[in-house]
This record gives sequence, structure tokens and C-alpha cells, in this order.
Amino acid sequence: MNKGDLISEVAKVVSTKKEAQEAVDCVLSSITKAMKAGDSVALVGFGTFKVVERKARKGRNPQTGAEIDIKASNAPKFTPGKALKEAVN
Repeated sequence: MNKGDLISEVAKVVSTKKEAQEAVDCVLSSITKAMKAGDSVALVGFGTFKVVERKARKGRNPQTGAEIDIKASNAPKFTPGKALKEAVN
């Protein structure tokens, strides 16, 4: 399922496809804004979106084998909730 498919599914519940697209875009941008601010987003039964900090570390260039420094960074992380895990299994 891609974003277009998701919008089509939401359009079955709301009155128009335009409203469905606005709703999906609003949800995704809200999650993005919260994570950008360093907050986590917990959707009970679905899962939790949060930001994790990756420490600086040493790595290797796979082509040359030369050692390189990898900078510290933030990365998005999703942890599925219990209901989602049970639905998939």
C-alpha cells in the first residue's frame, strides 16, 4: 500500500478524495513536526514514533577499506504496538 492507496481507503470514510488527502497529509505532517521537535508520537494499539540519537562511530569504506568517521545523527524509529503485532501474526 502506498500513499495513494491510503488516501483511497480514507476517501471511503470521508466524503471526498480531496478531504481524504488533506487528512492524510495533516496526520503525516503532524507526526513529522512532533518528531522534528524531539517528541515521540504514541498511537495506542498501533505503535510509537520516536527519535533516537546515533553516536559518532568509526566505519569502513567498502570499496577501499579505508577507515572513515561517521558523524552523530538523529534517526526516526517506529516501535509497533501490541495490537499491531497481534494483527500481523
